[in-house]
Amino acid sequence: MSVSRDYQPSRIEKKWQEAWRKKGIYTPDISSSPKPFYNLWMFPYPSAEGLHAGHAFSSTGSDIYGRFQRMNGFDVFQPMGFDSFGIHSENFAIKIGEHPKDVVSRTTVNYRRQLESIGHGYDWTRSLVTSSPDYYKWTQWLFVRLFKAGLAYRKEAEVNWCPSCKTVLADEQVVDGKCERCDSQAEKRRLKQWFFRITDYADRLLENLEKIDWPQKIKTLQRNWIGRSEGMKINFEIGGSGNKIDVFTTRPDTLNGATFLVLSPDSEWVEKLTTGEGRQSVRKYLSGVRGRDGKESHLRDKSGVFTGSYAINPLTEAKIPVWVSDYVVAAYGSGAIMGVPAHDERDMEFAEKFGIEIVKKAPDKSLS
Repeated sequence: MSVSRDYQPSRIEKKWQEAWRKKGIYTPDISSSPKPFYNLWMFPYPSAEGLHAGHAFSSTGSDIYGRFQRMNGFDVFQPMGFDSFGIHSENFAIKIGEHPKDVVSRTTVNYRRQLESIGHGYDWTRSLVTSSPDYYKWTQWLFVRLFKAGLAYRKEAEVNWCPSCKTVLADEQVVDGKCERCDSQAEKRRLKQWFFRITDYADRLLENLEKIDWPQKIKTLQRNWIGRSEGMKINFEIGGSGNKIDVFTTRPDTLNGATFLVLSPDSEWVEKLTTGEGRQSVRKYLSGVRGRDGKESHLRDKSGVFTGSYAINPLTEAKIPVWVSDYVVAAYGSGAIMGVPAHDERDMEFAEKFGIEIVKKAPDKSLS
């Protein structure tokens, strides 16, 4: 009798997946396991009729780690669900002319079929769908408690906006100034949105980060994301206007060398401080930097434009010009920095390019 040595996934995979289901090897007893291990991968969002290659790719990495832990004797709990509550599912439903609820009910069935066919070790007896009221009632419950505790607040902030998808885009979803999904030109808009006071927990987050066995590269990214800085807010009066800008600095001792202020292009102060004769050049500059990746500003030549306004250095009482430049990000402090070219390399590059005064004075230790 001849035996076929060909790998036939439609037959072989199905056979063994059924055997694994019957044996329950992916369904651990999470209530009394002596060696539990929680292996959570992201829930894919059903923004189309089925999985894309990125889902399968990412799921494979997570599943490999889960299998490694299982082979080391752990009872691995690997849940799965669908991130179906929100704009991605709604946009797809609008595109095909169906109600989002009907679309999600259909597409998640196909997503599950595809995920099961891959053979990854998910516990499908404990799956969930985030657009189900049984799920999102708990996210609402949690949000209300955060709000009552003063940890959730609402404010305006600038975002990347796709006018075609009618949704906010993350920085990495804007490619060459365009939406990565539909290729429409992305816009900058100021929208009211909710924020959490994560900074209240910066010290604890940084302290506990040291207890996690992660690569240093990842820890550095996390520290940068937490963004804890120690410094001082200094008030700069705008000459003749009565306005004052709070400028955060980690080096208040260098205030005597501050010879200019720089606003982020996204700062609300840009509109307030741009004078009549400078409006056209400022608008032109803002239009040119829209859609640029703020994380890579240090790689570009310094650029900027003068607003026409001057601030008063509170220590020297000198009039110093107020500029706009994309090497300042809106999320840092108030979106404004003091330029101290004698003590900061980026400020030095900016001052040299635009002919701004450089004052080489020793730091004032009384402000340290």
